[in-house]
Amino acid sequence: MNREFDVAVIGRGIVGLAHALAAARTGKSVVVIDRHARATGASIRNFGFVTVMGQERHEMWPLARQARDVWADVAPRAGIPIEQTGLVLPVRRQAAAAVLKAFMATEMGEDCQLLTDRQLRALDAETPFQPCEAALVSPHELRVEAREAVPRIAAWLEREMGVTFAPPATVIACENGHVVTNAGDYRAAATFVCPGDDLNALFPEVMAAHAVTRCKLQMLRLAAPGYRLARPVMSDLGLTRYEGYSALPEAAPLATQLRAEQGAFLDAGIHLIAVQSADGSLVVGDSHDYGDAPDPFHHARIDALMLEEFAAVLGNVPPVIERWVGIYASSPRQNWFTKAIAPGVHVTVVTCGAGMSTAFAIGERVVGAALNAPIKEIA
Repeated sequence: MNREFDVAVIGRGIVGLAHALAAARTGKSVVVIDRHARATGASIRNFGFVTVMGQERHEMWPLARQARDVWADVAPRAGIPIEQTGLVLPVRRQAAAAVLKAFMATEMGEDCQLLTDRQLRALDAETPFQPCEAALVSPHELRVEAREAVPRIAAWLEREMGVTFAPPATVIACENGHVVTNAGDYRAAATFVCPGDDLNALFPEVMAAHAVTRCKLQMLRLAAPGYRLARPVMSDLGLTRYEGYSALPEAAPLATQLRAEQGAFLDAGIHLIAVQSADGSLVVGDSHDYGDAPDPFHHARIDALMLEEFAAVLGNVPPVIERWVGIYASSPRQNWFTKAIAPGVHVTVVTCGAGMSTAFAIGERVVGAALNAPIKEIA
């Protein structure tokens, strides 16, 4: 096969694919190299929920809005169904309702609605919501089936955008226009390394300098409940985890109340997201456990807490039909970073679990700046 390209991308998760798409849109020849023949990490183990509302206000929220638009453009081209759109966030506490009211007063509340319990039940009559103080309804989000969407993006990039996917190989080094692998070398004027949560293989000093560690999360799939969710669902706990809400002054009293009432949930890093798949089943989560090497086990007590929060919002809990664990790169210092570590070599990592929500926009920003080239519309 050809081993000379304008651009090499290391990593075929969503961040790597986003860089490959952006580079292809500049008209460059692109090769993607990964040790695996398909994505196996965080990119296929998440909700597939392109979340706009609640992202950090000043950088991540604009990036998520931009990435959402790219998803809306790419999905039909790649044969990816949009399973759900929007978001509903019903809250049970007056302090949480105060946070939503403050959120609606910012630019982030654009095109959203703040509803009463009665108004929510009229809007989503089929969904068995438990009583709430208020509910935020957003039209902005998209939801895809991640484990199907990511390989379909790769196939579309290869089929329609001219991106080459190299046979599986381990990258040993990137320098001076060379990508060295155990299966031979590639030449590329620009290389974008997108390692996800691989802290040690390539440029571990860069990961250490940015305090990158890992976050483990637990996920569940529940049997079809007999109703359709009009849109993905979140709850009070999300208001203390998502910076777009938690950074508001009104969030402090809520955090104090949640610590008193649901301290075990906060200790396990639990907040509720519930989304629905085409077959009616529900993907529900999640939890957060941080460390360089989180344990690999699925804990029943964590599942029980997640399902307790589900019941508080949506009532009866359907049977669990699937469980899995996800791992993503995390850092307390920044939500994402890119760093030029040698001429033509750039490392990009999303360190907050928002890769599905922001990667397409981050790829455009990083690649456009590195190549000093415009990102053209997709033909």
